[in-house]
Amino acid sequence: MKIQKLYSTTDVHVAGEAFRIIKNVPFIHYQSLEQLNEQFLNVFAEEFNLLLNEPRGFAGINGCLVVPPISPEADAAVLFFNHEGTVPLHYGGIVALTTALLECGHLQPRSSSKYKIETICGLISVTAIMERDEVVLVVIESEACQLIQTNVPLSHPHLKADFSLVQVDQLYAVFEKREIFTEIRIKELSELKRWGQTVLQTLKSDIPVKGLILMDDSHLEEGRIKTITFREDNYIVRSPGFGSTMACYTSLLSKGGLDMEPPFVNESIFDSYLTIHSVNQTESGYQFTLTSRGFITGMQTFVLDPTDPLPAGFLLK
Repeated sequence: MKIQKLYSTTDVHVAGEAFRIIKNVPFIHYQSLEQLNEQFLNVFAEEFNLLLNEPRGFAGINGCLVVPPISPEADAAVLFFNHEGTVPLHYGGIVALTTALLECGHLQPRSSSKYKIETICGLISVTAIMERDEVVLVVIESEACQLIQTNVPLSHPHLKADFSLVQVDQLYAVFEKREIFTEIRIKELSELKRWGQTVLQTLKSDIPVKGLILMDDSHLEEGRIKTITFREDNYIVRSPGFGSTMACYTSLLSKGGLDMEPPFVNESIFDSYLTIHSVNQTESGYQFTLTSRGFITGMQTFVLDPTDPLPAGFLLK
């Protein structure tokens, strides 16, 4: 085999959601992270398809391109992307990247445990606690999360439901599970997927939401909820979702449906969880401090054989 292209990646999962961190891509000239982001889909289309699409990738994987920081305050810079294109900010990706950089020796540990990651949305503050050279906890401070509108009726002839619109890292529609009878559990996945596809199709013509959340708050008195989140491409987020967690608790807090102090927990359909440890209300909205942990699942070298009939891969939806 003659190797035409070779790429090294580090794979990390955070509460079940998979991230593929890429470091060695062809050099290009750029003066800002925003400029790199604008060029990304054209310049790195081959890498984008090769590393995320099947047979090397899969439908639920997220990409992270790590590059040297431009801001003098940052420790590293990153662009996030998935099968639909680039993503401005991914809090789970921040956890994955921080874990990989520290555990692989690309970022030197500090006694303060504090780091800054540069994104096209600005600098994200991160605290990473290490024990015996392993990252055991990552703490992230969110940007302001805003409730845009509440009690919005769904314009579907057979589904009677209201939802909230919340702006976090992207725009989410939050539905409460009491509007439907299906439980958020693995054995009901087929029914949940049908509901999600129907609602996303209904919303698509009216509201440009990037995430659809179904929230079960029946255990809210215990400080926990359970959610399932559908992306705009109909894929299910493979974790409780950082954005989803903040969107749900922003909605609950804004509507006065939560009168206790954190910690608050959000559980996924397969029982992984994310924890909110503090909430700060400002004029811009709610700011959260969340904790999680990343686990390195593999360090891989991918190659492109010039005779491979599937250089761009494929994606079964």
